[in-house]
Amino acid sequence: MTPTEFLRRLPGPLWHYILHFEGKIENSVSTFAASLAPGARVLDAGAGEGRYARFFNRQRYCGVDLCVGDRTWDYGRLNAVADIANMPFRSGCFDACLNIVTLEHVSEPTAALREMGRALRPGGRLLLAIPHEWEVHQSPYDFYRFTRHGIEYLLEKAGFTEIKIEPAGGYFRLLARRLLSGILFFPPFLVPVAALFLVPPALVLPVLDFLDRERNFTLGYLCTAVKR
Repeated sequence: MTPTEFLRRLPGPLWHYILHFEGKIENSVSTFAASLAPGARVLDAGAGEGRYARFFNRQRYCGVDLCVGDRTWDYGRLNAVADIANMPFRSGCFDACLNIVTLEHVSEPTAALREMGRALRPGGRLLLAIPHEWEVHQSPYDFYRFTRHGIEYLLEKAGFTEIKIEPAGGYFRLLARRLLSGILFFPPFLVPVAALFLVPPALVLPVLDFLDRERNFTLGYLCTAVKR
């Protein structure tokens, strides 16, 4: 079990409090979907099991994935199986695109962003979530981490404009996440003791996150951009 899978088992309100990045992603996807017109064509590039499809009931959703990330996942609801750096769609056929914590798993992220841009019509919108300080996951298909400056450069190079990048929390939220993940390193008989020491500070630390004004310590970023 990965740290993220372990933390997803927490009760709902605590899940959103501790899994701040995932909570912000869901809120961003919901807002993104609500802003799109009914019938808009939406590409989910790197859809996995299609966990975000439910937000696009009013639109025409298309989930694409290469199906190599996690052997335990059910990829049966995908609309297409393809490398997101080489997708079988004509240029400009989508109104919007989302790429959620997937770009780090692509060996050629520049090519993938260019391909998403190609599939979008001019003025089409992109929602991107990327990791910055995140554990290695879905090995061996885990290649990169991104800074805000790096992703801005890649998006500009891929033909996007109106780029907005928001860090998902700062140092204290990151530290809280790391403390909770640390419970998994203990043998089962020591987990209650480890939790006794690690959980209380992990619940308090996010309250101090306002002290990190620069947000250079963050789990990841949420980005929006528009195709030129």
